[in-house]
Amino acid sequence: MAGLRMSFGILLEPLGFVKVLEWIFAIFAFATCGGFQGETTLLVSCKGVVNETVTAAFAYPFRLDTVVFSAPDPKGCGGTWTDVYLVGNFSSSAQFFVALAVLVFLYCIAALAVYVGYNHVYQENNKFPQTDFAISALTAFLWLVSTFVWAKALADIKVSTGASIVPGIESCKAPGTTCHFVSVTSMGSLNVSVVFGLINMILWGGNVWIIYKEANLHHSWHRISESPGTNAAERGA
Repeated sequence: MAGLRMSFGILLEPLGFVKVLEWIFAIFAFATCGGFQGETTLLVSCKGVVNETVTAAFAYPFRLDTVVFSAPDPKGCGGTWTDVYLVGNFSSSAQFFVALAVLVFLYCIAALAVYVGYNHVYQENNKFPQTDFAISALTAFLWLVSTFVWAKALADIKVSTGASIVPGIESCKAPGTTCHFVSVTSMGSLNVSVVFGLINMILWGGNVWIIYKEANLHHSWHRISESPGTNAAERGA
């Protein structure tokens, strides 16, 4: 009963097809977030320097408080320019989102291996569908939490790397020094990562329903709930 029986037809059925989609969109989620690299740019004029471009390069996991702007010149504007760091550490939100995507990616591979090679065991043993159901429900909830936490962190990252950073830079307030915000790398891929997070949440929520219906869990749980009463009646007889 537990022998390997390869059957790729399950991939065309809702249970397998949705799992393939979950696998693909998990890749998209961690690739669009974890692969980001960008920089924010200022134009600085100070003692002995006119319109010098300074940049601060940042990337996943977005520990912005460790990112420093390059100095306008070797002399640091005659000693008036000190190291200027970006503000905020958003690594926990970003890493939570990416780690979930990676774990989901790995789980989907394992689940697909079971569906394709051991679907007969999956269908005959209620423990497998019940475990799959519980993991899917938990994963849908974690996608909900991680996506909204990451979306909030992304909004803060945009503030910490945008034009609003200039008024808070002490070196730009030195006499004879002016700073102007120039640009920041487009965060379109990070916006897309949030969209992929929402898609994953929807897919896993739908997967919970598919497992519940296709594995007949409602029937098996109904039998389990009735069994104590049935047993008591049999003992009474």
